[in-house]
Amino acid sequence: MVPAFLRGQPRSARDLVDAIERAVATGTLRADDRLPPVRELADAAGLAPNTVAAAYRNLNRRGVVVGRGRAGTFIAARPPIATPAAHAVPAGVRDVSTGSPDPALLCPLRPALARIDTSIVLYGADPVDAALQPWAQRWAVPPGVTVPRCGIVGGALDGVERVLLTHCRAGDRVAVEDPAYASVLALLGALGLVALPVGIDDEGPRPERLRAALHQGATAAVVTPRAQNPTGAVLSEDRQAALLAVLAEHPDVLVIEDDHAGPVAGGPRRSIIDADRERWASIASVAKSLGPDLRVAFLAADPVTLDRVEGRQQLGTGWVSHLLQRTVLAMLTDPTTEDRLARAAAAYTARRRRLLDALADGGVAASGRSGLNVWVPVAAEGPVLGELTRRGWWARPGEPYRIASGPAVRVSVAALGHADLDELAADLLASLGHGNARTHGRVC
Repeated sequence: MVPAFLRGQPRSARDLVDAIERAVATGTLRADDRLPPVRELADAAGLAPNTVAAAYRNLNRRGVVVGRGRAGTFIAARPPIATPAAHAVPAGVRDVSTGSPDPALLCPLRPALARIDTSIVLYGADPVDAALQPWAQRWAVPPGVTVPRCGIVGGALDGVERVLLTHCRAGDRVAVEDPAYASVLALLGALGLVALPVGIDDEGPRPERLRAALHQGATAAVVTPRAQNPTGAVLSEDRQAALLAVLAEHPDVLVIEDDHAGPVAGGPRRSIIDADRERWASIASVAKSLGPDLRVAFLAADPVTLDRVEGRQQLGTGWVSHLLQRTVLAMLTDPTTEDRLARAAAAYTARRRRLLDALADGGVAASGRSGLNVWVPVAAEGPVLGELTRRGWWARPGEPYRIASGPAVRVSVAALGHADLDELAADLLASLGHGNARTHGRVC
């Protein structure tokens, strides 16, 4: 018997998600109501069990439902989501899960601190240090676009959130890469926004998938033009042109670009924002280039969006610390910085390439054209992660990054030397059932 909350016949996980969210919104489903088990609902609705499981996973990620083990799946007391607990890395296991840059490749902080202007900034001052504006323009403004000024936000994700809040309301649909940065998916859930998956390949979002999401009512799209996390995708010229053509059909859609890795991405900077777009934002963080603790990201946007972001910012934090801004300025104006960033980009590229080539030699096609990570497709994540841990590696499961895409694990190559990468490749291959077995680097 079809449950009362299903009006009509769902044909996909998206339809099922919509039906359950609608039932929650109308009160047909209430907090602590138990949803049918996956197979029971699949039989009743005429869907595959995997489709129902995907819908439940999507709802759980956004905080609409909670899983209680064998007790089942229940409507959450209050969406959105809770902060996931951090997992302690076991002793003696190397952590390749964080995605942090290699400290050895970052610019030194002490010389910059010795050079910064420490004059006091009081209320009413310009939120952006004037000397930093040219750098913000250089890093964040899309090619071919002109804006009079840029803003400063407290990191890439802070910028994404602030821009979304200027135009979107709970229930709005947002096109997002699949797989996508896990924190972006969590953020959408926390804001009550509905993520519409846009499948990607090594060249970025697939145009037909973006068009489908826009036809499904997406009012915004979040895109990573290079160093896509977790897959490392980077926009090609052909893909850039195709996506621009799709977006031209939807001139009112808010487009947000997250260029979080900037000059150390290891891929060219291409944009799907052009001068004709009405609503847009381009965010360029210094976290991967200069250091994650420098909570500074440049924000270029259309005038309305920038005014709204800065207006809301004034009601909260006010501005990003000028001491942080001046530290970033001191690092960017250091004559050695450009060479350091180029060397870092080359090092990350070499490390990704070494792992990708070793996996390919073992018959495993992984992704990582740019950025700090490599995305490895697997048949099932749990067994592979467990075997990697037994062999001395702590990697990230792909599940938090995925909406409809297949299982995978993410490993960060940022701080690994060539010998470490060779050992990691051998252990990954063994965990996937390829190559010779190894235990902590020793061939058995």
